[in-house]
Amino acid sequence: MTETEYLRDVARVLDEVQDAVDRAQIDADCSLSGLVLTIELDDGAKVVLNAQAPTRQLWLAARSGAMHFVQDGGLWVDLRTGEEFFAALTRVVSGLLGRPVTLRAA
Repeated sequence: MTETEYLRDVARVLDEVQDAVDRAQIDADCSLSGLVLTIELDDGAKVVLNAQAPTRQLWLAARSGAMHFVQDGGLWVDLRTGEEFFAALTRVVSGLLGRPVTLRAA
């Protein structure tokens, strides 16, 4: 994968996350700056997603810890667990909210 393809794919995922948060109708604000997306919940908890171009990774950071995702067969998967990105994001945001939500690409 070229850097251009990687950057395009990360930008697409960050757009999909913003759309997923909107569709889930949760009390959260999304702010995008370059290739860093911050999701801030009403209680001040944050989830930060950012591109790591040198390693071709997508990082997710929250109170519960950090995860590093790489593309594998068209999906972003966590390097340590193999968990798919949107499944991990759903789990993290649900934990922060204290209730189940579903976040997924359209």
